[in-house]
Amino acid sequence: MKSGPRVLLAGRMMPALEARLRADYELASLVEQADSGAFLAAQGGTFDALVTSAVYGASAERIAQLPNLKMISSFGVGLDRLDLAAARARGIAVGYTPDVLNDCVADLGIALMLDVARRVSEADRFVRRGAWAVPGQASFPLGRKVSRARLGIVGLGRIGQTIAKRATGFEMDIRYHSRRPVADAPWRHEPALVELARWADYLIVITAGGAGTRHLVNTEVLDALGPDGFLINVARGSVVDEAALVKALVERRIAGAGLDVFDSEPNVPPALFELENVVLLPHVASATRETRQAMADRVVDNLAAFFAGRALLSAAPLP
Repeated sequence: MKSGPRVLLAGRMMPALEARLRADYELASLVEQADSGAFLAAQGGTFDALVTSAVYGASAERIAQLPNLKMISSFGVGLDRLDLAAARARGIAVGYTPDVLNDCVADLGIALMLDVARRVSEADRFVRRGAWAVPGQASFPLGRKVSRARLGIVGLGRIGQTIAKRATGFEMDIRYHSRRPVADAPWRHEPALVELARWADYLIVITAGGAGTRHLVNTEVLDALGPDGFLINVARGSVVDEAALVKALVERRIAGAGLDVFDSEPNVPPALFELENVVLLPHVASATRETRQAMADRVVDNLAAFFAGRALLSAAPLP
C-alpha cells in the first residue's frame, strides 16, 4: 500500500487519468464498491482528497461522509453540483479545470449555430434516407444565413468571450447579457435578457449553472427570440426552462435549437426526437482528445500543487 495522501474517486474517469492517480496516490473508487454507503461509513475518514467531475459533483452529504477531506479536484468547469459553501465551511480547497476547454466549447457552440441554421444535420438525414434521389421529391428547404447576423451571448465569461471572438470571423453583430458589464469588452452589454433575445437572430447560452441561473431562459425570453430566432445551449440544461423550450419548438414559436446539454441528462425529452429543426448532442462540447487530456492534467496538477503546499493552478471561487 502506498504511503501519503489517500484519494477517493467519485466515479469513472478517463482511463489515463485513473492510471495516473493510481500511480501517484493510494486510490479507491466508489463505483468499485459493492455498497458505497457502508464503504464510506467504514473508511470515509481515511481520505485526504476527492477527485470528482462536473457530472458527479460533491454534495454537502458526500463532504460530510469524508471528515478528514482536505482537497477536492474536479474534472470540468461546472461548479453547480459542487457544494462550495460546505467546502468553504470545512476549509477544503477546491480545484477545477477552467480555461483549458474554452476553445473546444466555443468551437462547438459555433458548430451548433451553423448546423441548425444551415440545416446540416437535417440535410444529412435527407440524403441518407434517399429523398434527394426520389423523382418529384420537393427540394430541400432553405436554411438561414449566419454571416453578418445578430448574435446574442448569454454569459460573457471565458468561453463566452471566446465564442464572441469566433463570431467576429463571421462579421456578426454581437451583444451580450450578464449581471454586470464585463470590463473592457468591445461588445455591447444588454442588461435585460428579454431585450437581447428580441434583438438577436441567434442566442447562445454559455452562462454558469446553479440556482442563480435556473430557467433564466424562460417562456418570455423564448417568445422574445421569436419564430425567426435560434437558441444554442452549451452551458447547463438547467439554465433553460426545458418544458417551455420543447413547447416553443413544437409550436414553431422559435426557428430552431442546437442543444448539447439537457435538464436531466442523459434523458432527453422524446418530443425533440421528432423535430427536424433541432440538433441534439450528448454533452460533448469539451470532448476532444486534446482538451480532455488537458483537463485530466489539470486535475492531477491541482492535486500535486495542494499536497506540495503550493497554490492551486485553478482554484474554484468559494462563496
